Amino acid sequence: MPAPERSPVAVGTGGAVSTVDPYATQIGLDVLADGGTAVDAAIAAAAALGVTEPYSAGIGGGGFLLHHDAETGETRSYDSRETAPATFTEKTFLGEDGEPLPFGEVVSSGLSVGVPGTPALWERLAATEGTRPLGELLAPARDLARRGFVVDETFSAQTAANAERFRRFPATERVYLPGGEVPQPGDVFRNPGMARAYDELIRRGTQTLYEGPMARAVVRAARYPRTAPGVEVLAGQITAADLAAYEVLEPEPVRSDYRGLEVVGMPVPSSGGIAVAESLNLLEAYDELTGEPLPDVAEDAYLHRFAEASATAFADRNRYVGDVPGVPTAELVSQGFADERACELFDADAAAARPIPFGTPDGQYEDCASAAGTQEPPRDDHGTTHLTVADASGDVVSYTLTIEQTGGSGITVPGYGFLLNNELTDFSFVPVTAGVPDPNLPGPGKRPRSSMAPTVVLQDGVAVGGLGSPGGATIITTTAQVLVGAVDRGLPLVDAVAAPRVSSRNGATTTVEPAIADGPLGAALRERGHELSTSAEIGAATAVRVLPDGRFEAAAETSRRGGGSAGVVDPG
Repeated sequence: MPAPERSPVAVGTGGAVSTVDPYATQIGLDVLADGGTAVDAAIAAAAALGVTEPYSAGIGGGGFLLHHDAETGETRSYDSRETAPATFTEKTFLGEDGEPLPFGEVVSSGLSVGVPGTPALWERLAATEGTRPLGELLAPARDLARRGFVVDETFSAQTAANAERFRRFPATERVYLPGGEVPQPGDVFRNPGMARAYDELIRRGTQTLYEGPMARAVVRAARYPRTAPGVEVLAGQITAADLAAYEVLEPEPVRSDYRGLEVVGMPVPSSGGIAVAESLNLLEAYDELTGEPLPDVAEDAYLHRFAEASATAFADRNRYVGDVPGVPTAELVSQGFADERACELFDADAAAARPIPFGTPDGQYEDCASAAGTQEPPRDDHGTTHLTVADASGDVVSYTLTIEQTGGSGITVPGYGFLLNNELTDFSFVPVTAGVPDPNLPGPGKRPRSSMAPTVVLQDGVAVGGLGSPGGATIITTTAQVLVGAVDRGLPLVDAVAAPRVSSRNGATTTVEPAIADGPLGAALRERGHELSTSAEIGAATAVRVLPDGRFEAAAETSRRGGGSAGVVDPG
């Protein structure tokens, strides 16, 4: 299929879709134009991303989704995060000597594979909140896999970066290195195995993945990975019972206020909603401390404030957030906690020493309390893709989905053409800091902590937009920075998405893009004590805004990942 036109911004009526890929955006728009809802379009676009972005998302992964229903005024959250097998314990990722297994060896192995949740979410949404049968919504992705799509620079580069790893698994090499070669930009890439997988989901429903033929293929692929001669990898532990027991959860979303807007995000096991909310609360606290509102300060002061807020939020996220009982979510996203943390740590002229200590979210915030303790930052997670959809009735969907690291585990399910996730490497292999409880250790049926941060923004109970990003732990900082850019810095939505980014995640360095690092803003941050590291790209956001006149503004990246794809049903 020829590639649709790619545009980073679109304004019009009838609904809007923004993804990283023009095929997925067009398929979502086609569903809206045919009378489908935001939920319908999101499922169809996500399935298409499984074809064109197979190293970031797909049948073998999971994700988190927010849906604002304009008719009821409700915003619901859906957790389709992958789960650990029932046999997992806190010692699963330790060797016989009690030391952590080498991270790279676990990633590219069956041991990293969690129970996929994406197909279960699609079926749940289609049955409860969509208007079209799931098979109808998956058909465009099946056809795209069968007919093929035009390879772009990003797909080719990601394949090349994973080629050595893919060659360790013959099924993966056959699918993603056709003829033993990396597909080049302009080539047409077809995946008949994935077309078969979608066709089976269409005909049999998702039961095939959780209790049927596809389930058996997933178990075999993870437990007994087929490898090239001389290659050995760790075996997985997923069983048929683990797949059959999988459930999509519907937890209560995280809600916070920012500049008169209600910001709705994902709760645990995602840390995204909590960390975004705390970062925004801290920015408001800094306004009070300094007497200078964020919209009025210079760009370097804004970036300094943002870096301090995100680093502080990560200190608290790392200590308290995981798939465990008793996460103090309400306190972590309270303004009182943010005010205490700001009073304790913030200096408008100097960066706080890293790692910033975590606080005490106990509900007692009368004084400028001292920190509770210091914890080293954990290893960052990776990968992922995001899409944002709004329909003519005012429904908004923000959906982040993933197979974790780019290329996931590297294991393709033979005959079905999709990669399995390596999501279980998002667990801490050992406690991050000795003597400090770690909520993200592995356990039976547990869901690893995530940074995914699909976000919906409301004003007086009405959705005015949605946004999110891929990028591992930088998802949190990217999402918050795009929101702040649009709300506080007065940027048009596409400019808020395109603006140079800073990401401070409580590590030794503050990561910035070259446009910041190599200019006066980088110099100003260094003068404040930030030790900078440079990343060519941070995140790849998509966003949709509902304009006051009822039109939609869709925005995607202008250049990151080769540029995203934003569209509206009726540009007129």
